Amino acid sequence: MESDALFTLGEPAGAPSAPAGSGGVDGFTTVGADSPLPVRMRPASIDELVGQEHLLAPGAPLRQLVEGAAPMSVILWGPPGSGKTTIAHLVARVTDRRFVAMSALTAGVKDVRAVIEAARRQRRSGGPQTVLFIDEVHRFSKTQQDSLLAAVEDRTVTLLAATTENPYFSVISPLLSRCVLLTLQPLDDDAVRGLLRRAVADERGLAGALTLETGAEDHLVRLAGGDVRKALTALEAAAATATALGTGRIDLATAEQAVDVAAVRYDRDGDAHYDVTSAFIKSMRGSDVDAALHWLARMLVAGEDARFIARRMVIFASEDVGMADPTALTVATAAAHAVEYVGLPEAQLNLAQAVIHLATAPKSNSATTAIGAAIADVRAGRGGPVPRGLRDAHYSGARGLGHGAGYRYPHDDHRGVVTQQYAPDDLVGTDYYRPSGHGAERAVAGRLPLLRRIVRGLPAPAARVEAAVNGGRPPGAEQVNVANEGGSDAVGEGQQ
Repeated sequence: MESDALFTLGEPAGAPSAPAGSGGVDGFTTVGADSPLPVRMRPASIDELVGQEHLLAPGAPLRQLVEGAAPMSVILWGPPGSGKTTIAHLVARVTDRRFVAMSALTAGVKDVRAVIEAARRQRRSGGPQTVLFIDEVHRFSKTQQDSLLAAVEDRTVTLLAATTENPYFSVISPLLSRCVLLTLQPLDDDAVRGLLRRAVADERGLAGALTLETGAEDHLVRLAGGDVRKALTALEAAAATATALGTGRIDLATAEQAVDVAAVRYDRDGDAHYDVTSAFIKSMRGSDVDAALHWLARMLVAGEDARFIARRMVIFASEDVGMADPTALTVATAAAHAVEYVGLPEAQLNLAQAVIHLATAPKSNSATTAIGAAIADVRAGRGGPVPRGLRDAHYSGARGLGHGAGYRYPHDDHRGVVTQQYAPDDLVGTDYYRPSGHGAERAVAGRLPLLRRIVRGLPAPAARVEAAVNGGRPPGAEQVNVANEGGSDAVGEGQQ
């Protein structure tokens, strides 16, 4: 029979069911003293369920399901270790229902139809209602899912399905529309820590035979990453190691030895968090791709929120790469979307690709300095009224106020650029953006001085103006120096 870390699937679907009133637990193995710690510590009632408070309010669908108040079909969607199988066990404890469990990894259409036919016979004879639990339902094919529709529709069976995949993509729409979708969240660190402490003290767990030291507890919490099954499995391994060593405590070294994963010295709320993040950013800024990948790995292994990492990369793409490689922002934003859409662990590949792109890209902080200078002027009170030609002239009476008067439409000029005042009076001629000569920004540096000359009405060679407004450069103009004040287009030797 197929099994996972929490429960073992019993007889094949369609096998003789447990007698009515016997607890209705077809498909679940009885918990024994030698059962894995996560199995022994599974909540005995819904009140022991931790971490899904948003689904446990009085009258909420989850509570109704577990307490048998309503025969509704439910799809449980959540990451591993969030409690989907635990909820199935709680439902199985309701004694007035027949409960059958199967896994989509091993069951087929024939097995599903056998359960449905048995449930139909039970229903006709006045027997108990049948709850069908299907784990990993996203692994069912469309045909297999179709075989459930009629039985769920007429409540021949109450479906309880669990999936780690987005059901809007992995479950067919007709089945999804017949079920209530409940989304389970990963357990936070406090919830995992509380369950570890419960397992150490509870008679079903270690019964207080060992002491779990703070360092080891922190390591197990980080290692779990919100997966309580993983945390309890690691705790059981650490307890076995401590017992073999003849010690009454589980310290950090024992926990590391038991699960063969070194504890990463990283506190998401402490100095290490900021130090590692700083090293990560500075490594990318310094174009050391290997160091940047190390710090990325350090954060991922330590359990840092991948969304935090992605946000820092999106900021970096504009702050430190900017116009030298305009695609960097697209890459970083795509990686951030992948974190939300795919999730860890797979999204670590997307993050790594983005880190490599950002670290090896040419660098420019011109966007950072430009907006910084502009904001400084605004805060200093510089910047007068909007020039009349730029003011909104769409509403009635605007023309009478002179709004829009004299405005020149750039597209009416064959060059697409015209001489016109866009800045307030006291900021005319002020340059905020000063492009570097790095990467893609080199071409912008070649065009910008000439564009400024046109806009400001300053003389400029006609050939070079045409090249600038058309996005190119005149022959021989490989380097243009625009680092001087006032936007002049001083050109290096041999550039005329």
